[in-house]
Amino acid sequence: MPSRYYIFAAAVVAFFTSVALEFTVMAYYFTWPLIAITGFLAVVGLIDITQTKQAIRRNYPILAHFRFFFEYIRPEMRQYFIESDHEAAPFSRAARSLVYQRAKQDSDKRPFGTQLDVYAVGYEWMNHSILPAKVASADFRLCIGGASSMAYSASVFNISAMSFGALSANAIRALNQGAKAGNFAHDTGEGSISRYHREHGGDLIWELGSGYFGCRTVNGRFDPVRFAEQAQDPQVKMVELKLSQGAKPGHGGLLPGPKVTFEIAAARGVAVGVDCVSPARHSVFSTPIEMLEFIALMRELSGGKPAGIKLAIGHPWEFFALAKAMVKTGITPDFIVVDGSEGGTGAAPVEFADHVGVPMREALLLVHNTLVGVGLRDRIKLGASGKIVSAFDIATAMAMGADWCNSARGFMFALGCIQAQVCHTGTCPTGVTTQDALRQRALVVPTKADRVKQFHQSTLHALAELIEAAGLTHPNQLRPEHIIRRISSTEVTSLATLYKFLKPGELLSDTSSHKVFAYYWQRAQAESFALAA
Repeated sequence: MPSRYYIFAAAVVAFFTSVALEFTVMAYYFTWPLIAITGFLAVVGLIDITQTKQAIRRNYPILAHFRFFFEYIRPEMRQYFIESDHEAAPFSRAARSLVYQRAKQDSDKRPFGTQLDVYAVGYEWMNHSILPAKVASADFRLCIGGASSMAYSASVFNISAMSFGALSANAIRALNQGAKAGNFAHDTGEGSISRYHREHGGDLIWELGSGYFGCRTVNGRFDPVRFAEQAQDPQVKMVELKLSQGAKPGHGGLLPGPKVTFEIAAARGVAVGVDCVSPARHSVFSTPIEMLEFIALMRELSGGKPAGIKLAIGHPWEFFALAKAMVKTGITPDFIVVDGSEGGTGAAPVEFADHVGVPMREALLLVHNTLVGVGLRDRIKLGASGKIVSAFDIATAMAMGADWCNSARGFMFALGCIQAQVCHTGTCPTGVTTQDALRQRALVVPTKADRVKQFHQSTLHALAELIEAAGLTHPNQLRPEHIIRRISSTEVTSLATLYKFLKPGELLSDTSSHKVFAYYWQRAQAESFALAA
């Protein structure tokens, strides 16, 4: 029996022992109070194990109530969680509490105005209009893939990449069932498509990493036949080549052999019990042109479905080289997902998590500006991910150039994640990131799927209210001038003046107006990711 059940088991044993004492010649005057106390605890534990709404109570009967009690008596954690050191912990308890409220369809209203320091450097807000607009529907969508018959009508808010193996089977089931019910997309992560992704038929974005899981040969190379078989499944709406991720860009990954179960091995196409390696770099290309040719091959093998890339930006000249290759070959991805270095729900080395890669806004701006500067922005849709949870997060990213946003931890919170930060140990208390069958049993799929759908709907409803207040009718009308930032105690400015935005085609004639482009653009080359001498 797991140790977390000891208190419940002790309560049950004590109850029956005290009852036996009462009805024998050894009866004592204290047995009735003992029967009452232990009986109450036993009933509480039994209810905890059998209820389906709170995973932590199912995994920690009786004990979970101590956690709830201590949360309740902490003033800053009642109703709406507030971090006293907001800048030190930017992804605060307040954000997690907001997700819980929206996922459960509790009221997210709050009295007494803002609880943030509006005079703190970095504080941001959206200006409103004297003439607010009226939005007919909060189901905001965009078309990815142009005029192709396989183009995908996507929501502006989707589930970001999280693999089966990193997440439990029940977590994958709940995410996909919620995506199906809410009509939005579920990115598989590089762990490929498991049978749990297929149970409920929710739209999938199949992410293909450097391990080519789900379409690899026995020696780990890309297998075009297996790729075509998977990609042409009607449930797969888009295919995505993963170059890097925000949590640990340029690092690669390893799933130790003991964690490679039969089900994980079946989904990834690897051997059971053998270390599952995601190399730091791809083996199917080594130049920008070769990469674009591979993306074109992915599109062809999938039957014409939108094909794109996901990356965390590192050396700017490497993306410039990719853009030059697009201009030279005429091959463009249908979409690019920009992952910020601040993102990532899985475990990563501390130095990589904190100090490698470009943060989401700067990365998004670099990609947006580059595509605008070479006249290709209208052909390529941009997604953004990296600690995006609230409607204001979405609005800000779209004002900076994104066409849609992905969220990982927001949907993990909707599943019941409490940020115990033991994801890599297999002991997740809520069943979200464990392969332990008993622990993940606590995550009841229908209940959590409803919360995934409700979080998505409530967040888009909040986004609709924001853009109505700004006098707009769709978030794709948001521009950098709609978002204002405090840059000192006495100065504020819009993102439009804070950042440099290029004009269409500007890079084809002049690079002097932006120092990053002025320094690196001319030395970037379509034939190589390295700078020209």
